[in-house]
Amino acid sequence: MKLGTICYQDKDRLVALVDENTVLDLARASSDARHFSDMVAMIEAGPDALEHARKLMAEPPQEALIALSDVEHRVPLRPVQYRDCLVFEEHLLNSFAQAEKMTGRPFTIPPVWYDQPIYYKGNRMSFVGHMQTVQWPKYCDHLDLELELAIVIGKQGKDISQADAPGHIWGYTILNDVSARDAQMREMAGQLGPAKGKDFDTGNILGPWVVTADEIPHPAQLDMHVEVNGQRWGGGNSRQMHHDFAAVIAHISASETLYPGEVIGSGTVGTGCGLEIGRKLADGDEMALTIERIGTLRNTVRRGGQDDSNT
Repeated sequence: MKLGTICYQDKDRLVALVDENTVLDLARASSDARHFSDMVAMIEAGPDALEHARKLMAEPPQEALIALSDVEHRVPLRPVQYRDCLVFEEHLLNSFAQAEKMTGRPFTIPPVWYDQPIYYKGNRMSFVGHMQTVQWPKYCDHLDLELELAIVIGKQGKDISQADAPGHIWGYTILNDVSARDAQMREMAGQLGPAKGKDFDTGNILGPWVVTADEIPHPAQLDMHVEVNGQRWGGGNSRQMHHDFAAVIAHISASETLYPGEVIGSGTVGTGCGLEIGRKLADGDEMALTIERIGTLRNTVRRGGQDDSNT
């Protein structure tokens, strides 16, 4: 199934995609709507809620169907926790070459990157969804996009083995980790990780759908590509991850509990951002990030002002 969150008649609703034009309001379709108040509630309710949704999709009641032309998209879920990794070697090699040109400092991949997944914890409150406006941070001149595959955790666990890790994945979605490159280049010299290079309102985007894990075998091997204003910038395939999501989950969960509704990003696929190919976003640009079997995540970047639909 493909699941998402939309705003319809001034109310956010958890929906399942019926076809390219129609969604099913799961709470309205169900006689017991408690588990469908939002996506995190559905995930926390476990396999029974997912099975119930499948039964509703088999014979969707007409009164619960909504035309996509009548809705606004929202972020599919507000992550319980958010981490972002860095597992594509090509992205690192390309980005380091460009960063050296920008800063005059040499960059090389450290041995630890090959030994274990590297990640940081980001701002779970800054997420927006498909077709929502990204507000350009006022301190930034060089704004960039990042095409990533993300997983949603479906089952609580700690010290999870790589063999068991795929069973903790509830679904897959597209992540655009928008980055203020000039701020990032300055602060990374402090050796503490990204801060204002990543932390600003509307700087993280998920969607348009979360595809349940039963539709995507692990390890994921999905084509990925990015376009800006209809022009292809780059992309690759998730099979190029140096550490797959099983290795990522096993590493992150060492002596730390993962909870249903957490989101973990893969990091940027090779040539999946402007930095790697010497391009920058401009005011009004439309970003279109596509991942096979999930869909296309579209957003526009704007300088100045405030878009109330993002709140």
